Amino acid sequence: MPTIKCSVTECQYNSDVMCDAPMIQVNHSGSENSSTSEETQCETFKPKH
Repeated sequence: MPTIKCSVTECQYNSDVMCDAPMIQVNHSGSENSSTSEETQCETFKPKH
C-alpha cells in the first residue's frame, strides 16, 4: 500500500501521522460528484479507545 499521511490523531489507525489501516475507503460526503477533497469522507476512521 502507498504511504498515506493522516493528521487525524484521534483515529486508531494513525501511527505517528501515518495511516496504518489495512485498507482505505473514501466516499462522497453528500453529492455523487465530488470535485474537492472537502466533498469526500474517510470511511476507514475508527476512534481511539
